Amino acid sequence: MPASLSAATPITVLGAASLTEVFPRIDKAPRYSFAGSDQLALQIRQGAPADIYAAASPKYTQLLYRDGLVLKPVVFATNKLIVLIPRSNPAGVKSVYDLRRSGLKIVIGDKSVPIGSYTRQILDALGITNDVMTNVVSQETDVKGIVSKVALGEADAGFVYRTDARPVSTRTRAISLPAWAQPPIRYELAVVKASSHRAAARAFVAKVTAERGRKLLAQAGFGLPKLAKKK
Repeated sequence: MPASLSAATPITVLGAASLTEVFPRIDKAPRYSFAGSDQLALQIRQGAPADIYAAASPKYTQLLYRDGLVLKPVVFATNKLIVLIPRSNPAGVKSVYDLRRSGLKIVIGDKSVPIGSYTRQILDALGITNDVMTNVVSQETDVKGIVSKVALGEADAGFVYRTDARPVSTRTRAISLPAWAQPPIRYELAVVKASSHRAAARAFVAKVTAERGRKLLAQAGFGLPKLAKKK
């Protein structure tokens, strides 16, 4: 059974930082390492021991798959972008368009990580890239760095995933972004080809995509893609 396989063989899972809270709820057995998707992909390319790779963008999993480093990736979740602000909201930010005001301190993701790439896409769609980027005081290497700065009041606003607002809801507030401007955000996971625990790794993928895993993802605020029909 997948559960017993996973428990008997403690696999190593490299996961996007935005999965930090939800993955251990789905399966507490693996050794987890959470960071920016690009950093984790580089670790796999450099031969770091890993059994599963889960990214916040198909870009990284698909490139690894193309280069023969992971087995075929599976889409397992979706997400949305929001603007996160401190609960006290000293800057009086009420909408994304307020972020054009000069003097604000905004934190975004570095362009090399999914959250940074998605942020730039939505700013471009909204036509406010130049004004907002002028106010950017920090570009973080993963989404947790953005969340931390906003929650601590070190920034007036930051662009994060909808799911990241929940763990810091007592210290922050979320501002929705226009649905029409949202980029498609898809999470993929794949078994690392060099894994010596492939059965346990496949069992982990099965857990994430099973009914309980999908339920926990939904509870954490993730969207759920349609499951591919079994042939």
